[in-house]
Amino acid sequence: MPPETPLPLDADAVLWSSTDPAAPLLVLLHGYGSDENDLFGLVPHLPDGYRVAAVRAPLSPPWPAPGHSWYPIEGLGGRDPEGITRGAAAFLAWLDAHVDAGASVGLLGFSQGAAVSLQAMRLRPERFAFVVALSGYAAPGALPGDEALAERRPPVFWGRGTHDDVIPEALIVHTTDWLPGHSELSGRVYTGLTHSVSEQELADVHAFLVAQRPAEPAG
Repeated sequence: MPPETPLPLDADAVLWSSTDPAAPLLVLLHGYGSDENDLFGLVPHLPDGYRVAAVRAPLSPPWPAPGHSWYPIEGLGGRDPEGITRGAAAFLAWLDAHVDAGASVGLLGFSQGAAVSLQAMRLRPERFAFVVALSGYAAPGALPGDEALAERRPPVFWGRGTHDDVIPEALIVHTTDWLPGHSELSGRVYTGLTHSVSEQELADVHAFLVAQRPAEPAG
């Protein structure tokens, strides 16, 4: 872990779809320059049965960029894996403080939120049931939890577009090589899709989340 203490998430900014503590939790992690309201708009497109929480990243991009970020992408330290780890550590601190340790937790992240979701899964492989990573990537470099993750192989859905010019090609290549050895990987590359989410991708995410939803207890 990097020596810097991660900035805390704003617990008052979290949006919740339900207060049912028994429902499996799906946490939404937004992308660069956005906030908790962005992905929370996807809730009507997600399957029933989940309690959804949308969190706000702890950093502010340099002016005049709006919104919030999980790690810097500008300057010499842009997309530094240590910055991604700090963002994941900040999220994990919020999770530990506000979600029961025994709760079933899945993650859905877009862009930076996808990278942080995968990094959080690597830091705490036993904590997460699955990850949905949209228009994102796995950070290069080894982490202590990678070996345990490779043994556990949680389900991961990775979706991205052929016309996404935001994520560097080298990171796409790395993620393509890395994810199959550390997860039960599914997903799709969407023809013509830019750095965004399409209706077809949302339908695929819906089906994936239905498949990951815990079974109802027998009679």
